[in-house]
Amino acid sequence: MLAKVCSAAVNGIDAYPVEVEVNVGFGDSLTVIVGLPDAAVKESRDRVSTALSNSGFKFPLGRTTINLAPADVRKEGPSFDLPIALGILAADDQLATDQLDNFVVVGELALTGAVRPIKGVLSIALQARAEGRTGLLVPAANAPEAAVVKGLLVVPIQNLREAVSFLEGGQQIEPARVDLGEMFNQPLPEDMDFADVKGQENVKRALEIAAAGGHNVLLIGPPGTGKSMLAKRLPGILPPLTLEEALETTRIHSIVGLLEPGQALVTRRPFRSPHHTVSDAGLLGGNIHPTPGEISVAHHGVLFLDELPEFKRAVLETMRQPLEDGRVTISRAAGTMTFPSQFMLVAAMNPTPDGKMPHESRSSPREIQNYLGRISGPLLDRIDIHVEVPAVPFREMTALRAAESSAVIRERVMVARERQRERHRHQPRVNCNARMGTRDLKQHCALDDTTLELLKFAMADLRLSARAYDRILKVARTIADLAGQDRITSDHVSEAVQFRSLDRQIWG
Repeated sequence: MLAKVCSAAVNGIDAYPVEVEVNVGFGDSLTVIVGLPDAAVKESRDRVSTALSNSGFKFPLGRTTINLAPADVRKEGPSFDLPIALGILAADDQLATDQLDNFVVVGELALTGAVRPIKGVLSIALQARAEGRTGLLVPAANAPEAAVVKGLLVVPIQNLREAVSFLEGGQQIEPARVDLGEMFNQPLPEDMDFADVKGQENVKRALEIAAAGGHNVLLIGPPGTGKSMLAKRLPGILPPLTLEEALETTRIHSIVGLLEPGQALVTRRPFRSPHHTVSDAGLLGGNIHPTPGEISVAHHGVLFLDELPEFKRAVLETMRQPLEDGRVTISRAAGTMTFPSQFMLVAAMNPTPDGKMPHESRSSPREIQNYLGRISGPLLDRIDIHVEVPAVPFREMTALRAAESSAVIRERVMVARERQRERHRHQPRVNCNARMGTRDLKQHCALDDTTLELLKFAMADLRLSARAYDRILKVARTIADLAGQDRITSDHVSEAVQFRSLDRQIWG
C-alpha cells in the first residue's frame, strides 16, 4: 500500500516542500530510501524502526520503499524521521487518518519514540503557510518558534504515539501560541549600558552617529581604553527590531542552530564577535553545502572585529562586497546560495604594533606603516567613521557624575532613524543613511558653496577617494538628522571629516 506525508527541508535560509512517499509491498525484508538522501537521512531506517518498536507499533515485513521528492535535490538532516514513521504506519494500515494532506510534518525521532527538535523550523513554517496547509506538526521544543507565523495551526508533538493519536482524532493537543508584544517589550540588559562607561564622550558621540545612520565604525586606541566595552554596548542604542527584521534574523539563527531551547524569536539585535583566526568560510559562510557565516548571523545587528590587523588580509577582503550589497553569494559544487548580511561593522585596533600611541611607541615608522598596511585602502574606504579612543584620565574614571544612559541615547537615534524612514518612504531597501545610493546623495545631501569649498579642501588635503567622499556626505547627513536639520551645514561636514582618523594618520 502507498502513503504520502507532506514534509519540508531547508536550502540556504529558504524552505521547500518535500513529499515523503512510502510503499509497503511483498518480497524480502528490505527498506530502501531514495531521493538523494545524505548519511543522516539514510540512518533514519534504523532510528525509525527502533522508535516504532519501542512505541508499540510493528515495522512492516517485506520491501519498504521510501521516496523523498523532488528526487533531484539533496536531502540532509534527521528532520524526515517523523514523517517517514507516519508514512510507514499509514502504508501498513496501522494509522487510519485523512489528515496527512493538511499538515506538514517534521521532526527527529529518538530510539524511544520521543520527538527531538530540529533546525530551520521558522522557514519551514513560512513555507507551510505559503502552500496553504492547515497546520504543522513539529517537535514540542520547536513549537514556539513555528507559532510566530500567524494563520498556521502549530501542533507540538512530544512523541510518536502522540502524533498518531492526534492524527486519528483520539487526542486533542492545544496549539502553540506566542505573545509577540510581550517578546518585543523586553527591557534592555542592565549590564550593557553606556552609563557604565566613564569618559570617552567623543567616542560615544561617534557611536551615536553610527547607530543613527547605520554606519561602520573603526575604533583606534591603545589596550585598556574601553574599545570592546563600548562596542558591546552599541546594540543597546540601535532601534528595536521590526517584526520583519526579527523574522529574517530568527530564520538565520534557527538554521545555524543558535536559538536557545524554547526561544520563539530573536527580538534583540545580534552582536557577533568572531576570533581573529576565523576562516573566510566561517566569516562569509560556505563549507561543502553552503551555510550562513558570521556576517549573516549578524544580519540586522553588529559584527565586531577586535584586533582588526590580526585578521588574515584575505579574510577581510572577502567582506568588501557584502558591506556594499548587504548580501553574500557563495558558489560551491553543491550549488549557489545567497544569504542576507546587512550588518554594522565595528572594528577595533591598536595604533601601533606594540599598542602604544605613536609618540610613545618603540616601533619604527616603517613598522607602524606595515602594521596599518595590513588593512587595505578599499576596506578602510567602506568604514565610514574612524575614531580615536584615548586613555581615560584618572579624574574621569573616579568622577561620581552619572554618564548618559543607553535609553536616552537610543531615543535620539530613533528620532533620527524616523526622519530617514520618512525621507526614503518610497525606497524600502534604503532603511538608513548608510544605504543611500549615488542618486540619493545628489538629492538629499546637497551642499551650499561654503560647505562645498570646505569639503573640497579636506578632500585635497587628506587625498581622499571618491568612496570616502560619499561616506563623509552620508555621515554629515546623519549628523544633520540628529540635529533635526534638513540641510547639511559646514559644521556637519567638519565633524564628519574629523571622523577619518586613518586618512589623517594622526593620533594623540
